[in-house]
Amino acid sequence: MKTVSALLDILRLTEHSETQFSGESADVGSPNVFGGQVLAQAINAACRTITNQRVLHSMHAYFLEAGRLDVLIVYNVSIVRDGGSFSVRRVTAEQNGVTIFILSASFHKKEEGYNHQIDMPSNIKQPEELLSWTDMLNQFGDAIPSRTKAFIQVERPIEFKPVEVVNPFNKEDLPSFTNVWFKLMGDVSNLDLPSKQQILTYISDYNILAAAMNRHASKAHWGNTQTASLDHSMWFFRDFDFDDWMLYAIESPNTSNARGFARGNIFTRSGKLIASVTQEGLMRPKK
Repeated sequence: MKTVSALLDILRLTEHSETQFSGESADVGSPNVFGGQVLAQAINAACRTITNQRVLHSMHAYFLEAGRLDVLIVYNVSIVRDGGSFSVRRVTAEQNGVTIFILSASFHKKEEGYNHQIDMPSNIKQPEELLSWTDMLNQFGDAIPSRTKAFIQVERPIEFKPVEVVNPFNKEDLPSFTNVWFKLMGDVSNLDLPSKQQILTYISDYNILAAAMNRHASKAHWGNTQTASLDHSMWFFRDFDFDDWMLYAIESPNTSNARGFARGNIFTRSGKLIASVTQEGLMRPKK
């Protein structure tokens, strides 16, 4: 899966009825289904039941079981409410009759109102000054830990350029934040807003727990810590295009009880705030 068109093929589901859909999974280098894929596919299912032109503005999801890559995921949509301004959908994802994921999504009619946003982080390096995952693999492949190397070797339709590069051999705790530029690969023209939101949802599950891991980097890393997404929420604020690099600015206010919490804001390169994300994930030290 190397281009945005291949990604959209995965996210666009097969329709079985007006409220039931199914989708296949793509391997992104982990043993289970990538959480961002399930999130985006569930949003695709919910959007397919919206017939009044309302726009997704928020979603809240829980990951209940690890998804299997070799089994179709069936998405059942409940039409909870179509009110005067908002429509609400509930989506359950199942494999072999077992619920692995639930999501609630709210859609809002277009309205005019007040407008403000926070500023994008300043004084950070631009994408042209940074190495991508592919660049790092080509230049430092022999020095990258095997598990991390195997993960970044997988072909993706997104190029990531982290602003802060973590050296896994420096056993020191780091600030609990990370900034990552990202850009889609392939033709990004003529994408409608629902497709753009689904793609952004998919991308939002990358990198977010790294901010929580950074704070414990003297002893914790991806090889000795069991990690998994537990829940994921997202709010969409403005329309946008994928025609340039975008910044995912992430911070982690807390880790406790074998869980890490992180929140992030996604900006266009020009500084427009597109969406905000929160996630809590399992961070269980392996014994």
